[in-house]
Amino acid sequence: MDRAATAAKIAALIEPFNKKGVEVTDTTTFAGDLEFDSLTVMDFVAAIEDDFDIIISMNQQAEIENYGQLIDAVVKLQG
Repeated sequence: MDRAATAAKIAALIEPFNKKGVEVTDTTTFAGDLEFDSLTVMDFVAAIEDDFDIIISMNQQAEIENYGQLIDAVVKLQG
């Protein structure tokens, strides 16, 4: 799956977690812009892992700060 298709799929997954209706771009941060707490992050990561059939390690999660980095990580994990 290419980056654009991956981004579209993740955009659909993020919608229920985006309580404030923030416009999501590659530079949107999860903690700052979307105000995700640790539980929300865990639920969101689980949704991505299930949907894409991948595993995002805790080390990888710690390095992902914004939406663009998440898309790149998912694309990479898909091979």
